[in-house]
Order: sequence, then structure tokens, then C-alpha cells
Amino acid sequence: MPAAPSDAEHLSTPAPVPHPLRSRSFRLLLTGRALSLLGDAAIPAALAVAVWEATGSTSALALVLACAMVPKLLLLPLGGVVGDRFNARTVALTTDLVRCVTQLLVGVQLLGGEPTLWVIASVEVVGGAAGAFAMPTGSPLIKGTVAPEALQRANAAMGVVQSATRIGGPALAGTLIMTVGPGWAFVLDAATFALSAALLGAVRVKRVPLPRRSLRADLTEGWQEVRSRDWYWTSLVAHSAWNGAAAVLMTLGPVIALTRLGGSATWWLFLQVGAVGFLLGALAADRVRPKRPVLTANLGLATYALPLLLLALPAPAPVTIAAYGIAQAGLGFLSPVWETAVQQAIPAHALARVTSYDWLLSLAAMPVGYALAPIAASAWGQEVPLVAAALIVGGCCLGTALVPGVRRFGTDR
Repeated sequence: MPAAPSDAEHLSTPAPVPHPLRSRSFRLLLTGRALSLLGDAAIPAALAVAVWEATGSTSALALVLACAMVPKLLLLPLGGVVGDRFNARTVALTTDLVRCVTQLLVGVQLLGGEPTLWVIASVEVVGGAAGAFAMPTGSPLIKGTVAPEALQRANAAMGVVQSATRIGGPALAGTLIMTVGPGWAFVLDAATFALSAALLGAVRVKRVPLPRRSLRADLTEGWQEVRSRDWYWTSLVAHSAWNGAAAVLMTLGPVIALTRLGGSATWWLFLQVGAVGFLLGALAADRVRPKRPVLTANLGLATYALPLLLLALPAPAPVTIAAYGIAQAGLGFLSPVWETAVQQAIPAHALARVTSYDWLLSLAAMPVGYALAPIAASAWGQEVPLVAAALIVGGCCLGTALVPGVRRFGTDR
């Protein structure tokens, strides 16, 4: 009897396949995702303005952001179980409707002219909880709407949409804030969630029913799927290190840009070049099929050490900006390649739970970076946390090359 295929053998070099946009369900899914991402991309700037207008305090914004992050982190594993146990389309549609209502509540209050912190914070708690259930549905939705051989192209299309909204969202937010006020950004986000839910209602998703068991058994099985694959959990360590390093850069980078590299225009250009780099990386993932996808993607992610080191020097602004563009291109390439590897290697019935652990480890590292960066900078100077973050992210990402499963993934054993 022939042996069962290994995880690596699932990713043998594919023949040319039709574009996933030929699938009606995927087109609807992609359109809904584009709309909701565009609305979400306009929210950070609008939220900062809304909280400032309500309180006049920067610490209040940190409180509001924590109100969204904490329930998301606490509920992500449960969100993974729900995503596997029920139809991912139904879960995603429900969370879109919940977030539509929450964003509309904030928008209406802001348009009324008397925003209050407790209402905004309460809405962020509900929105963060909804996000914990929505995030694990992403991979099952893609896997359930396209043919297996078209997964990487589908994930690349999602990456292109994500990068495009990262470029257009802040510009849209600025236009709304300066012309009609931040409240309309929340109203717009609510409308995009409503449209996304309507589109999801017409999507047809293939799924594998999960047998009825205890919550603990479901959580344990999902974690076992993670820890039984050395290529997966070691890559998660590297990806978590990347997120922590990104938090350090986002905390200290603006200060360095404003004080040593030319001011706010430099920081704006830094972010825009990064968004363009991410887009180019996603476009490359649509065309390139590396023989060792996980290894290649992790090595590309290690380039994030470059802008961290250059900010620590600090190097001339053009060099630092270019390095950040390269680093973000590595991220843009990794995202579709990694998603495809996971979707093809993880059993469909456990995909949402495995994805939830992925998100949990990644998101949990960011608050650590946000908290430690200013403390370390105050004690030893900005250079120390930047160099430390560069060494950690570079070492962790390059270190995955030592893992046999990472090296072999995508090749015949």
C-alpha cells in the first residue's frame, strides 16, 4: 500500500491553473474583503481624533486600543473552535453584522457632537470580541471557495487587496476627517461591513463538519495539529518575533523620523513605501512558486532586521526608507505563501483552530513590543531596543533554516 502523502508532498510543483477569480464565490468573498478592509484602514486615524476630541488625553487612546486587543486575545482560541464547528461563512457574516452595528454606534455619537469615552471603549470591546471570531474564518473561507491548485493565487489576490487598502485607507480617512469629520469614517466602515455581510450571504463554501465534542477536546486537538509539525510551530516563533519587532519599530520609528530624518514627511513616505513594497511582494507571490515555500518566505521575512538596524544608526532617510520597502515586500510575499502552505497541509476540519493559534501568538507579541520599546529606550537609548529587535527577528527567521521540516517542506522526501 502506498504511503500517505506528507505535508511537504502536498506542495509539489503545480501545473498552470485558472485564476481563482473565475470562481463566483471567491469573487464575492474578495469584493467583500476589499470593502471591509478599506473601511477598517480609515479607522485608526479617525479613532485617534475621536478619542482626542472626547478626552484630550493620549493615554485614553491606549485604553481604547487595549479594550479592543484584550478580548480579541482572550477569545481567539474559542473563535477557532467556532470557526471549525460551524460554517465559516455564517460565523464571518455574523461578525460583520456585529461590527457594522458597533461602528455605526460610534459614528452616530460622533456626528451628534458629544462623544464619550466609555461608549467608544465599550464598542471597542465588542468589536475586539467579534474580531476574535472573524479572524480564524479567513483561511477556511478561501480554502472552501477555490480549487486546491489555485490557493496561492487566491491568497496573493487577498494580499494585493490588503496592500491596496493600506495605501488608500489612510488617504480616505484624512479626506473624511478634514471635510466632514471623523464620525463619517465610522459610518463608512459600518456600511462596508453591511455590504460584506450581504456578499457573504451569496457565497457558497465547502466545509468538513466537526464531530460534537467538548470545548477542551477541540482546543487540544487544534493545538496538537500545531505542535506536531516542526515547520509550523518554529515558523510561528519567527512570525511572533517579527510582530514584536514591528511594534518596536512603530513605537520608536516616528520619533527618529521626526527628530533626525527630516520630519513628518519622512515618516509618511516611510509608511507609503512600505505599503508599496507589500503590494509588490503580494504580486510576486502570484507568480513565483518556490521549491521550498516556507523556508523562502521565512528568509524573506528576516529582511525586517535591515530597517531596524538602519534606524538605530540612523542611516540617511532614503536608505532607511528603501530598506523598509524591501522588508515589507518580504512580508507581502510571505503572507500568501504561508497561508497556502497552511491551507494545503492542515486538515480542513482543524484549519480555523490552527489559524486562531497563529493569530494569538502573533498578536500577543505586539503589546510586548509596544510596552518594552519605550522602557528600554528611556533606560539605554533608542539604539538598544532597535538593535535587539533586529537581532531577534533576524535570528529567529534565519534560524528556521535549521529545522528539517522547514527545509523539506515543498520537496519530495
